[in-house]
Parts: sequence; C-alpha cells; structure tokens
Amino acid sequence: MQDFLSRRHFLSGFGATAFSAMASENHSAAPHFPAKAKSVIYLHMSGGPSQLDLFDPKPGLKKYQGQDLPGSIRMGQRITGMTSGQSTLPVASSLFNFAKRGKSGMDMSDIIPWHHKIADDICLIRSVNTDAINHDPAITFIQTGFQQPGRPCIGSWVSYGLGSENKNLPGFVVMISQKSAINTDQPLFSRLWSAGFLPSSYQGVKFRAGSDPVLYLNDPEGMSKDTRRRILDLSSKMNQLRGDTNGDPEVETRISQYEMAFKMQSSVPDLMDLSKETEATFDLYGEDSRKPGSFAQQCLLARRLVEKGVRFVQLYNRGWDQHNDLPRDIQLQAKATDQASAALVLDLKQRGLLKDTLVVWGGEFGRTVYCQGRLTDTNYGRDHHPRCFSMWMAGGGVKPGTMIGETDDYSYNIVKDPVHVHDIQATLMHCLGIDHTKLTYKFQGRHFRLTDVHGSVVKQALA
Repeated sequence: MQDFLSRRHFLSGFGATAFSAMASENHSAAPHFPAKAKSVIYLHMSGGPSQLDLFDPKPGLKKYQGQDLPGSIRMGQRITGMTSGQSTLPVASSLFNFAKRGKSGMDMSDIIPWHHKIADDICLIRSVNTDAINHDPAITFIQTGFQQPGRPCIGSWVSYGLGSENKNLPGFVVMISQKSAINTDQPLFSRLWSAGFLPSSYQGVKFRAGSDPVLYLNDPEGMSKDTRRRILDLSSKMNQLRGDTNGDPEVETRISQYEMAFKMQSSVPDLMDLSKETEATFDLYGEDSRKPGSFAQQCLLARRLVEKGVRFVQLYNRGWDQHNDLPRDIQLQAKATDQASAALVLDLKQRGLLKDTLVVWGGEFGRTVYCQGRLTDTNYGRDHHPRCFSMWMAGGGVKPGTMIGETDDYSYNIVKDPVHVHDIQATLMHCLGIDHTKLTYKFQGRHFRLTDVHGSVVKQALA
C-alpha cells in the first residue's frame, strides 16, 4: 500500500519531478539583466541601532531637551506598550558629537570612528521605514518580506534565483556574534535563515565558532573517508529509490545535502584556517579578529567566503536593543563592530572585490527621540521606532558617498525620499541582476516573491 500511487500522489510526483528539473537548471540560472554584484554580505545589527546616535544628527534637539514630544510631531501614531504608560515622552538629545566625514561630507557620530574612513565608499539611507514596531515581526519582515514566520528569507531567495558558484560550499552561510552590551538582548531564531516553502537546500547553513563550525559535519571517530563514501553512495541509492516511488522533491534535496556535507568536510576546515592571513589583515580588522566567534573574525570569514564564491553571507550581531543605559551600551556595541564593519569594506576594496560584492548594514528599525524611562543629563533609553531609521550599502553597483532621505527635526518622521523595507529588498535583488517582481515561486496556488506585491528599486542608490 505504501507504494500505491493515488491520482493525487501521481500528480504531486509529476509536479515534483518538474520542479526538480527546474531547480537543477536554476542552479546555474542567469540573472534577469547584467548584475553588478555577484554576492552579498549582509551585516544585521539585531535590536535596532539608534539612528539619532550614529547617522542622523539633530543638534537642534538640545533646546528641547526634557520637553514632551509635540503632538504635531507624533500625530497620534502608535507607540509600544513599553512607553505608552509614561506620563510624558521627554525628548532626549544625543550625548555624542557628529561631524561631516570624507569628501562627501557624510554626518557620522564620533563613536564610530572607523566608519569615517568609508564615508566616501557607502550609500547612507536615512529614510528607511518599516511596518512592524516590535522585534520579532520587524526582523522577520526585513529578512523575509513578511511579518509572519514561514516565508523564505533573502538569502534563500538569492540562492534559489542564482545558485552557488562553489560546489564545495553552501550558497548561503549564516554566522551569529553575541552582544557586547550589558543589558539583555533579543533572541534570534533559525527560521530567520529558513528557506520557508522553498526546497530546504536553499536554507542558510549556520557556521559556529570553534573546531566544529558546522554541526554533524565530521565523521565519527574511527571512520575512514572510503567507508564514509560507501555509506553515502548506498544511502543515495536508497533515497533515489524512495524518490522515484513517491516523487518527493525533498528526497533529492536530502541526497544533494549529503553530498554537500561530504565536500564540506575538506572545504570548511580550509576556509576556517586563518593561519595564512597576514598581520596587516588582522590589524585592519582589529585584535578581536583573532577570537573565534567575534564579529570581527566573522567579517574576515565573510570576505573569505565571497572570495570562494559563496553567494550570500548573513552576519547577525546581537545586542542593539537599548531601552535604557543607551549611552553606555551603544558605545560597547559600536566598539565591537565599528572597525570590523569598515575593515570589511576597505579589505574588499583593496582586493578588487568590492565592485562585485554588495555589503549591507542595518537593523530591523530605529529608536525613538523620546526617552524610555528616566531621563538624566548623562543617561537615557530609547524605544522602538519603525518610521525612520538608517541603513547603508556599499559596493556591488551602489553609488558611493551618497546620502538619501531626510527626517524631521526630531528624527521621527520622513520629510524627503522615503525608502520602505521592500524597496531595500528590491534594490538588493537589482544589484544581483534580479528583477524582484519576476523571481517567484508557486506555493498553495499563489506565486510568491520576496517583496510580496510591493517594492521599488531605489534608483538614487545605484551607481
């Protein structure tokens, strides 16, 4: 009875076979138009970095310090439950100094001095906005294009659309670095690098610090490579028989992933071996680049991954959720990430890789101009703010030394050139040669895409 093919089973098997052929062709699919970028390194600052203290200076706020946010600015817009019960929403100006950096005159805070070195290499967008006001839906939205879990993430869409240039490494790699701040930070869930309803071969592969960077990759003690090869060959034959019987495309995925794991047994140790990196490279990324699991070392590894043809590298840095003690904690986060973020751009540039690699930096939303909790002369916190925040891009077809968008005097509303999260996603895909409206996947009777039914390419950001 297990092998009996009902009409529905037959049709599903036929569809699976058709998809398997399509997916095979898609592995080396050409982009919709000439691409500027071959790969992406996405630096996600999880928790929501404060644009007011990093990239969006508002010196005029000092005269409003401690005053309640005007109703004409808030306009009754929704705020979180964490501050909705406060009797006032007092304005908190930044404690940090800003100055214009580079030939472009890009305003940047003094707590990110290494960013000053790349002011003329990045495109800074100050008018990014999102639909979500809380962490989980916001990070899900910016990574998958939808606030509810279950859809493929950006890296999976890119892998599905373009495949990989290295048959010995996954097309989509994920690394997570822990917080440097003192206060509690937000958790991250593996569904953020899930393939959703796409075949699971397109999901991100998480690399960890230490001697075992990919779980279950190494053979058990005492097993030889020849034995491992024979086991894989037999498993492949058994899986193929099962796949021929039930037509499940995930069987093909399982076979290919077993093969990928076998190849990674030699490719991953070589990738993780930094002994051939020069002292100058370690100096560029900072002393932390010698520490496994640090954001600095992961930035260095990200460069090595794109050198080897990995299509999408996703780095998550936790700890950017400063509801209180912001002046202390944001400086700790900046110290841990500023040099490495800038070094990645500089390193790619000096190696001639920046023109082919798109680097993206940003969080899931920004922070409020008003203080959460008690405001003092030396301390304040900021709540979530989805209506305007800052992100930057570099390389891969992006126009360097460019600033896009303006916010009002309170960095509360956008007054010029709004850029929605779907627009960021559309622009990222465009740099890779993908028309975001055409890369679709049919699931449950509907053609889905990363940007849902929204999004426009930010043409001002393109070189």
